Amino acid sequence: MATVELTTENFTDVVNAPGTVFVDFWAEWCGPCRQFGPVFEQAAERHGDITFGKVDTEAEQELAAKFDIRSIPTIMAVREGVIVFSQPGALPESALESLIDQVEKLDMDDVRKQLAAHNH
Repeated sequence: MATVELTTENFTDVVNAPGTVFVDFWAEWCGPCRQFGPVFEQAAERHGDITFGKVDTEAEQELAAKFDIRSIPTIMAVREGVIVFSQPGALPESALESLIDQVEKLDMDDVRKQLAAHNH
């Protein structure tokens, strides 16, 4: 599956849909972003059951600000509407595959319990 261009108009609908979404916050002028782009695209092709979205931080400054993106690329993983990972830095293919595997194995009931405990 190809990557989805995320904007302020579709971001919430895409990340709150059932399943897992990986988001790449990037910009055209960013060298590491351009290097990571093909790695992210190839992962999207390999994992058709996962949504891979890209946020152009220049065009979507409001989204970048909402998630306090200060360094790009930043990779975010959202599962069942919960942000379970967010970290700046381009990942090599093996690290991205490992991250995908770890996110898919998360016990979301446990994650929600931890969030609830943390927020009280």
